[in-house]
Amino acid sequence: MLDFTVLNSSFANPTWISAIYAFLLSFILGVALSLLYVKTFKGLSYSLNFLHGLVLLPIVIAIAMQAIGDNVARGIGMIGALSLLRFRTNVKDPRDMFFIFAALTIGLSCGVHAYGIAILGTGCFILALLVLQRSPFAAGPQFDGLLRFNLPRSPQEQREVEDVLQNQCRHFALATIRELAQGERLDFSYQVRLKSTSSSADLVEQLGKLPSVRGLNFMNQESVIEV
Repeated sequence: MLDFTVLNSSFANPTWISAIYAFLLSFILGVALSLLYVKTFKGLSYSLNFLHGLVLLPIVIAIAMQAIGDNVARGIGMIGALSLLRFRTNVKDPRDMFFIFAALTIGLSCGVHAYGIAILGTGCFILALLVLQRSPFAAGPQFDGLLRFNLPRSPQEQREVEDVLQNQCRHFALATIRELAQGERLDFSYQVRLKSTSSSADLVEQLGKLPSVRGLNFMNQESVIEV
């Protein structure tokens, strides 16, 4: 049976068991954070390395906090060691930045034995994100994928394509258009939301029957493996 009295050990002089509890709790909360990231992700693909980082970062921070304790000299030494590193990874999505900060605070809380704050804070973070996902803040045009193709510069050809999109898609929106072949052809990008009775294969098949369509490509938003 677990002896939770060891959790009362001081931050300055942690016991082996309290340190193990800190690392295990960091791992569990990091896994919960990464599962939440996957559940609420809406992009085309996510990075598996980023998910691993969300699990490992709280453990690393907890280790650092356990090693530093309340020793000022150790803290300064840790800052000096970290200053030798150069973190050049660009965080393109602000949402990813908040997940990184959440992982950092989980590790900090577990490292200083504030287990209740770590658990309660993670729970509040998860609850807030799930509420936001289902709230009007998250409302907006959600698309299944990005459709790209090129056509001759002809309004009639574009109308034929849009007729197919009307039959196969619940919503579609023109994202970009640019010239090809010195202006003789136009390259189109559409964001599409498929009907429940349609699939991406059906859409590609129907568009492929049009003789004027070239370079047909459909990027499915449900693809979650980064290549």
